[in-house]
Amino acid sequence: MTAQLDAVVPGADDHVCPLSHLPEAVSVVRRRVRAILADWNLAPGLAEDALLVVSELTTNAVVHALPPAVLRLSRLDGEGRGALRVEVTDAGPAAHARPAVEPCPDEHGRGLGIVTALAAECGTHVHAGGITRWAELPAA
Repeated sequence: MTAQLDAVVPGADDHVCPLSHLPEAVSVVRRRVRAILADWNLAPGLAEDALLVVSELTTNAVVHALPPAVLRLSRLDGEGRGALRVEVTDAGPAAHARPAVEPCPDEHGRGLGIVTALAAECGTHVHAGGITRWAELPAA
């Protein structure tokens, strides 16, 4: 499975990870992101929020979009504020046949709502290469 972030370089401000188009990719990426966030010495609450955002955005890409998908994690510092930016780019929505059994609404469909609730800013950018969903979490 190729869900590896670029080599974890202490102090680096940007990490990129190609995502395997397998559900297991999400847990692999979470472990790697946890290591990066620990290296960045983020507050525990911010790190947990960031891991949840990473999980939701990568799950959407792996389950609902066409490959390839890529995660970018960036530490931003500008205009007197620090932030953590999470971006997931995929090749666009996959055409899925309607499932034989509808998923339980209590277990599905809340991902982007969770991202919106946790992020200071978030959005979607449609471009020639696909779709990028992003979220910024304040570091302060």
